[in-house]
Amino acid sequence: MQLTERHRQYWSKNLRITAVLMAIWFVVTFVVGYFARDLNFTFFGWPFSFWVGAQGAPIVYVVIIGVYARYMNNLDREYGVAEAEED
Repeated sequence: MQLTERHRQYWSKNLRITAVLMAIWFVVTFVVGYFARDLNFTFFGWPFSFWVGAQGAPIVYVVIIGVYARYMNNLDREYGVAEAEED
């Protein structure tokens, strides 16, 4: 199958959003988690390092999933490849 310019644009946008969200995931998981121990202050009544691991990171992961799902649904509609919704 020969890829058209629209296929390339769709795939390029898909890869771009995936790369951005994976970079955010990496920063939240490794960078913030690594340096959280050095941040000795209380955040909502808990040490910040505990909050990042127990609450902050999972919240960011859920937001990443939501952003990706919404973006891809809009992109699918824009390029006419959206799945038909069943009632």
